[in-house]
Amino acid sequence: MRDHLNGPAMPGWVVALVAVLALSPVSSAQTGQAGQQAGARQGGGRAAAAPSPTINLPFDPHDFSGIWRYGGTGFTTNNAPPMTPWGKAKYDAAIPGLGGPEGRNKPLGNDPIMICDPIGYPRVLSFGAYPMETIQIPGRMIQFFDFFYAHRTIWTDGRKLPDDPEPTWYGYSVGHWEGDTLVVGTNGFNGRAWVANGGYPYSEDAKLEERYKRVDHDTINITMTLTDPTTYTKPWVSGTAFLRWSPKEVMREDVCSPSDEKKYLDEIREPAGRKTGR
Repeated sequence: MRDHLNGPAMPGWVVALVAVLALSPVSSAQTGQAGQQAGARQGGGRAAAAPSPTINLPFDPHDFSGIWRYGGTGFTTNNAPPMTPWGKAKYDAAIPGLGGPEGRNKPLGNDPIMICDPIGYPRVLSFGAYPMETIQIPGRMIQFFDFFYAHRTIWTDGRKLPDDPEPTWYGYSVGHWEGDTLVVGTNGFNGRAWVANGGYPYSEDAKLEERYKRVDHDTINITMTLTDPTTYTKPWVSGTAFLRWSPKEVMREDVCSPSDEKKYLDEIREPAGRKTGR
């Protein structure tokens, strides 16, 4: 697709960022997918959920293979715990003149992905505008994310989490089965990304537990708990989120290119910021 006025259109990840700028800080990207199930409007004005033709098909509860879309609540402002002084200072840190909650996700906001820093985990999962694909092979599960063209490995070969892993954007993840629930523990975050939209930080001390349960052919339910005593005064327990099977999706190459980001900065972010007085 091309922009007939300016040459090549902005890449998909830039389009997604525009959507982030227009939505509420945390939960918006995490809640939109359920609406895709809506059917025609009915008498009361509410949208009726369209029945899935595959939801009642047989499935293996230990098989997460396929392409999925994220939805639900996850980590939101409604369930965020109080921050420690260190966490609050990091939350408030921003480009000069753009700090505070009102500066986040604005045209001149300080979102690290605006400079093509990796989006990090779990935020890349909860950004539901694009799909993710799970591939299972002996000893590991690999999650490929369309957004930012990233992947994450969950080791399922019986190993333990390392005590002092090399810090990375997506952490080091190990999973095991408890019945039909996959329990994934992750540590080794570098603390440079956001946990969720809205500038919520985490530190290198953060540990994440995820619990995945396939409840029908089309749905995997997810709950997450972030434990980071450096940043939050108590564990952050997510709302219930889910992955919805989406077999007709096509995974794309959605790379964050600094040259594209510069074009977006010059043509969209800065002009928009000037118009709003920022």
